[in-house]
Amino acid sequence: MTAEDKHRGHRKRLREKFLKSGLSGFHDYEIVELLLSLGTPRKDCKVPAKEAVKRFETLRGVLEAPLEELLKIEDIGAHSAFGIKLVQEVAREFLKAKILEKPFYKSSQEVFDYLYHAMRGLKKEVFKVVYLNNRNQIIDTVDLSSGTVNSSSVSPREVIEGAIKSNAAALIFVHNQPSGNPEPSTSDKSLTRELIYAGRVMRIKMLDHIIIGDNRYYSFAGEGLIEEYEADFLNTMLRGTAEARRRLYKARESGDNY
Repeated sequence: MTAEDKHRGHRKRLREKFLKSGLSGFHDYEIVELLLSLGTPRKDCKVPAKEAVKRFETLRGVLEAPLEELLKIEDIGAHSAFGIKLVQEVAREFLKAKILEKPFYKSSQEVFDYLYHAMRGLKKEVFKVVYLNNRNQIIDTVDLSSGTVNSSSVSPREVIEGAIKSNAAALIFVHNQPSGNPEPSTSDKSLTRELIYAGRVMRIKMLDHIIIGDNRYYSFAGEGLIEEYEADFLNTMLRGTAEARRRLYKARESGDNY
């Protein structure tokens, strides 16, 4: 058996494995190898695939690597590098399109899928705001903060100003947790409450705050916290209104100007 026959047989086995069970069970380098084989059908792609994963650390790193950096790897030519960048953009647009027409309360998983590709493996916390119209379609996704996510790094005023500028009717907050554990901290809960209160004042709906961990996520809406915080806001407003009425009544009774 010639080397070319051996490579052809290996490539065929990879493709059959993919057609049978998708990418389940594939190593990152094997996925990259499949992508490279589309641009270089007659060459062994395992070595450059392993080199790419080694240099960029993960599959995500390879997909997001600049074109000129991919071309520095021996045996990755212009066609293969173009194919990698094309797959990345197609995947991103596909995941985005899946959630455009869906009511958000039924598709937190789709939002997670869409943003997980861009946020997994990040070394710092990144806080994103997804602006939506009155049909819950995505208008824009904006990075607001990089580093520790808390009330000092994320400004409710900046969030609301962005929503008004984008003519958004609803918002989704998303941030990653580099530790891999998506459970919210006390700071996460406090920030979410502040953002919901600010949104209620401006009549902008806060649909959810999603924390992305290691292949899993935490949804404030799914856990009932968005509803709880909104109820707290309404109760606070009602108590304030009742207190104002009590003071006004007392002032009238005493004959004071109020």
